[in-house]
Amino acid sequence: MNRALPSILESLASRAAAAGTPVKVLAGSGVVRPFPPSVLARLARTLVQWGTGPAGGFATLAVRYPDRLGLVDELGSLTFGELHRRSNALARALAERGVGEGDNVAIMCRNHRGFVDATLAVNKLGADVLYLNTAFAGPQLADVLEREQPTLVIHDEEFTELLAGAPGGERIVAWTETDAPEVTLECLIARGDAADVPAPSRRGRLIILTSGTTGTPKGAPRNEAGIDAAVSMMSRIPLKAGWRTHVAAPLFHTWGLAHLLLGMLLGSTLVLRRTFDPEQMLEAVASERCEAVVVVPIMLQRVLALPEERLAAYDLSHVKVVASSGSALPGDIALAWMDAFGDHLYNIYGSTEVAYASIATPTDLREAPGSAGKPPWGTTVKIFDETGREVEPGESGRIFVGNGMLFEGYTGGGHKEMRDGLMSTGDVGRFGDDGRLYVEGRDDEMIVSGGENVFPKEVEDCLARHPHVREAAAIGVDDPQWGKRLRAFVVVDDDACTEDDLKDWVKQNLARYKVPREVVLLDELPRNATGKVRKLDLSGWGER
Repeated sequence: MNRALPSILESLASRAAAAGTPVKVLAGSGVVRPFPPSVLARLARTLVQWGTGPAGGFATLAVRYPDRLGLVDELGSLTFGELHRRSNALARALAERGVGEGDNVAIMCRNHRGFVDATLAVNKLGADVLYLNTAFAGPQLADVLEREQPTLVIHDEEFTELLAGAPGGERIVAWTETDAPEVTLECLIARGDAADVPAPSRRGRLIILTSGTTGTPKGAPRNEAGIDAAVSMMSRIPLKAGWRTHVAAPLFHTWGLAHLLLGMLLGSTLVLRRTFDPEQMLEAVASERCEAVVVVPIMLQRVLALPEERLAAYDLSHVKVVASSGSALPGDIALAWMDAFGDHLYNIYGSTEVAYASIATPTDLREAPGSAGKPPWGTTVKIFDETGREVEPGESGRIFVGNGMLFEGYTGGGHKEMRDGLMSTGDVGRFGDDGRLYVEGRDDEMIVSGGENVFPKEVEDCLARHPHVREAAAIGVDDPQWGKRLRAFVVVDDDACTEDDLKDWVKQNLARYKVPREVVLLDELPRNATGKVRKLDLSGWGER
């Protein structure tokens, strides 16, 4: 079995020699470091048995750094060795309840140790993990569970009533604040055998649901991404081994989960809090001395909305990377953040289906705040017109992406459009003369008003730059004269700011045909758990 280590290293070396970048990235991040021969042998055996998914990744951490702090949440701290043993005990308990290779186990948990325990245990059994959005409404949840048919559901106690009557087999409670539940993860772990479990013959998949902002969420399964996925991200974001990382983004989302998995390679200490609160996030980052923070854009907005005296109360000088993804950065939020906290903000553009497409560094965000940056290592991005022709820089078209992380097709059937081996992101954009990618909007959101093409995103960004606008969204609605027209929805922080003021602002900054015909003032925009505006919920508003 020890002969496996040279073959693994040889494979990595051959890929590195071909691409040039991986070894440099891994060495620069501190991942490549010496271990005693006995540890190397155990690492080789672990990787051969378990692969590079969650089960294998955390098992290697238990070999490399058994006593290193692996996770910190409201309940305390756990080492990598403890996480490994807890998931062994839970895997045996789940097997006793009938979970086996090829089964599907749903997890509906917030950011805490139970999410990690359940993910590792299910993966160790060769079963698939289905991550449920904690902001799902009852009908959405029922539709997904009916389609996916999980063997059992692991959930936080707060979702018990929401799950009542929905399909999905046995229920096991993860996070609980009462003594009511009879079966909890902690009870199963405490009673279980923590010895290593035998490796399954099948590698379990992770099934991530699309956001569902414009329809029913779809399941997008992923197999093991391997080391290339980590190299791709770290080629543009200078993450380092052994850092403490506060993952504020939901773990069930592609972006939060990516950093749980990346932490397997880096040996990162994950700092988690069950729910997001802007000041509590600052407190967690400051008190735990986190070097990296993982967020979605709305979290940046919420933090910057705090009073200046509250922002000044927390020392964030140790933060080296704030990594944002999940939706576009609205207006000048990137500049506002960096002016307040320093030039360490990175914004990632991608999707559940294609993973990372491009990454904007602090330099990109300073020089071109509206850009999505440049593709990372191992990623190809091309812009095609409707005829399938690749367009020239400066021309707009549909964005297609190729990398080693493309998903394999939706669990309910269907796939994203492919062209020349590249996958559609569902967005329209262009490459500028500066080589940066500029995303102009969803290809299904563009409207034609009076013969002119209008993307809501451009209008949203314009409105977001108004000094009294907290957030804005725009959609196309039917118009008997123009075919379509824009209707904007805006949250302001000054009651004196009127609809006409906002229309005039757009008129001063954009072409006249991009001025929304109506501006609806709201107390807040409807958002899902990752901060994306649910535009489906806005349809019909303003007509009531």
